[in-house]
Amino acid sequence: MSDLRPTPEDRFSFGLWTVGWRGVNTFGDPVRPVLDPVDAVHRLADLGAYGVTFHDDDLIPPGSTPAEREAILRRFRGALDATGVRVPMVTTNLFSHPVFRDGGFTSNSRDVRRYALRKVVRNIDLAVSLGARTFVCWGGQDGAETEAGKDQQAALDRLREAFDLLCAYVLDQGYDLRFAIEPKPNEPRGDVLLPTVGHALAFIERLAHPDMVGVNPEVGHEQMAGLNFAHGVAQALWAGKLLHIDLNGQRGVKYDQDLRFGAGDLKEAFFLVDLLERSGYEGPRHFDFKPPRTEDVSGVWESAAGCMRNYLLLKERAAAFRADPEVVTALAEARVPELSEPTLSPGEGVADLLGEELDLEEAGRRGYHFERLDQLALEHLLGAR
Repeated sequence: MSDLRPTPEDRFSFGLWTVGWRGVNTFGDPVRPVLDPVDAVHRLADLGAYGVTFHDDDLIPPGSTPAEREAILRRFRGALDATGVRVPMVTTNLFSHPVFRDGGFTSNSRDVRRYALRKVVRNIDLAVSLGARTFVCWGGQDGAETEAGKDQQAALDRLREAFDLLCAYVLDQGYDLRFAIEPKPNEPRGDVLLPTVGHALAFIERLAHPDMVGVNPEVGHEQMAGLNFAHGVAQALWAGKLLHIDLNGQRGVKYDQDLRFGAGDLKEAFFLVDLLERSGYEGPRHFDFKPPRTEDVSGVWESAAGCMRNYLLLKERAAAFRADPEVVTALAEARVPELSEPTLSPGEGVADLLGEELDLEEAGRRGYHFERLDQLALEHLLGAR
């Protein structure tokens, strides 16, 4: 086993809202002090992280004067320069302030929608100035608890209008920036627009500039709906739309837990890492987790380090699984490589299919030996091979 020490080459990144989360929940007040973004950059660099991300309000408190804003940015840029930490992604908070109680881009109030767009445009300028190449959009309050209060088709029109405007702005400014939609089925709203990867991919195809928009799927968000996250990521990769990814842990269909990566469905985390590493995905491995409120400040950094170590452990285990000759044989017996062969040979058509016969009795007796293959994967995951 290697030493598993993270380096910037691993492209691990964290949001300021993750390590800076103060442990607040619906029934509990903050348990940790406010984290200075500059301190966060230095601590993440010490742990071997590659990047740091943020919402506009994470870095610059709302209501800051121009002078205060400039001072904050000067210190933050100084920390980035001193550590070499990058800013690969930025996002905008369109959910915390009461003005967004009915959403940002899809609020029933037209003036709120216009304000949300202004807030995002200003943050796009900041993101580009810091070198970000991806801009994530999470519509956490863009949803409803009652069908009577929201015209869903009109809401989708307004959502499309927003992305079309933002893409046009990026093009007009000559920015090298793409947008990534972050799906989530529910929470904080009872039902959130674009709840899954599939919904987001279908929506993107209706935009004026679909080539500029992809997805930022999150482990817990898909698993909250009982979906297989690796399958969702595979479809995003297949569509060429995986622009960013949020890694954390989730244990079943419940509230969004944001556990450290690997602390939820470990088997699915194993196959997710296997997929990312074999697919050639080159984006950040971004951890969108929340250190539990049981932890003090030291526990925050232990949790962050655990996210990266767990990814590297799973990467090592997945590589050993693929290199195991017994696994190679088991894959062949399960006919997995055969699925990559086109069903029709070059030049074949319907007439060729109609001219064939299949021995249904023989084919019906065929076993696929998935249990053996799955057991081998578990044994590699558990370190038994």
